[in-house]
Amino acid sequence: MSDSSPPTGSAPPAAEPLYREKMWPAPWIWVVVLGFSGAGIFIFAPISISAGITAAIVLLVIVSALLILSTPTIVVTEQTVQVGRAVIERRFVGTVESFTGSEATEQRGTKLHGLAYVCIRGWISPVVRIEITDESDPTPYWLASTRRPRQLAAVVSGRRTGTSTPES
Repeated sequence: MSDSSPPTGSAPPAAEPLYREKMWPAPWIWVVVLGFSGAGIFIFAPISISAGITAAIVLLVIVSALLILSTPTIVVTEQTVQVGRAVIERRFVGTVESFTGSEATEQRGTKLHGLAYVCIRGWISPVVRIEITDESDPTPYWLASTRRPRQLAAVVSGRRTGTSTPES
């Protein structure tokens, strides 16, 4: 006995993101990857040029795959905030601050709390600090790299910016 109709108690569809950002590597990172892969030619050229070219291609594929697979995403919905692998309900979010320039450097360095959840990328300078108010969570805040710090802070804080948020 099979029923092709959807079950009545099925989960609701996923909430539409208010904000989405993929922290893709900067163009200069890809130049470094190409240079690193090209080193494979020099390492294996004494054996044969074809071995060097093969090594360069294999290195390029492996390093590119690792970069792409490890690229975190920031997603904010009406109910949750997700930064990389961490997800929290928005009711546990306190103050949200954005930092750029030397302030962002201080947040990533001398002002960083040892228990903070950190999802930063060296090629993205601005950061957003999201306070966590859940008393059962020892994490005081999340620190995340973002290319649009003011927009992310506004959305997480519940303020509308009036701009669209295409994935970048």
